[in-house]
Amino acid sequence: MDFFLLKKIIGVLLMPLSISLILLLISLVLFNRNARLARRCLFAAIALLLASSLAPISDRFMHPLEHQYEAFTKSSEPVDYIVILGCGHTTNDALPASLLLKDCSMRRLVEGLRILKLHPEAQLITSGFGGPDESPNAEVVKQTAMLLGVPERKILVEPFPKDTQEEAALIAPRLIGKNAVLVTDGDHLPRAVKYFELEGAQVTPAPAGFWVVSNEIASDWGYYVPKSEKLSQTSTFWHQTMGMLWQWIAY
Repeated sequence: MDFFLLKKIIGVLLMPLSISLILLLISLVLFNRNARLARRCLFAAIALLLASSLAPISDRFMHPLEHQYEAFTKSSEPVDYIVILGCGHTTNDALPASLLLKDCSMRRLVEGLRILKLHPEAQLITSGFGGPDESPNAEVVKQTAMLLGVPERKILVEPFPKDTQEEAALIAPRLIGKNAVLVTDGDHLPRAVKYFELEGAQVTPAPAGFWVVSNEIASDWGYYVPKSEKLSQTSTFWHQTMGMLWQWIAY
């Protein structure tokens, strides 16, 4: 089995929702064999799912991770490259490229274009493969940037990297000795910056978005109600944490 695919499968199985479903399945299997263990698995599944869906818990973990770097401000030195890391899209020939990007890709592009407006001397680098999709994410981001007014000559495309590690390995050599800005989601930046540093490139981090904008605790009751988006937030936190753990082990 391809190692990249194996990492993805293991990552999915270790997500809070997957673990909860596995515990529920074990509870059903053991219901008539070991009632006590079945009840424990059921309680653990419900507790994990509930805790992962609550904003006070999810926000407490996510905010410190994604706010390690401040938003990019105009540099005193010229910027050579603005690197926009890949995320995702869905190809549909009937739609313009701007409507194909997932939210994560769109916000990274928007932040990259904001920085390009501050530093028009810079060149954009888009990256990311297509996975099961027929078009590389790097190319769809490029096409969207062009629709938004960026000349094609200002954009370099790296359509082959499958993950952050490969993006750093392919792009970092071009950035060594240059003033480069790295654009990705706030929660992804710590791991991404580390990979580029390991490849010898010093980059200026530029968070493209945050799950938790403020660490102030909300006073309304709705903040304490389980929400599906907070489950997604917790899953993202856990994904990045596992990625950093793997990075620490491997390097």
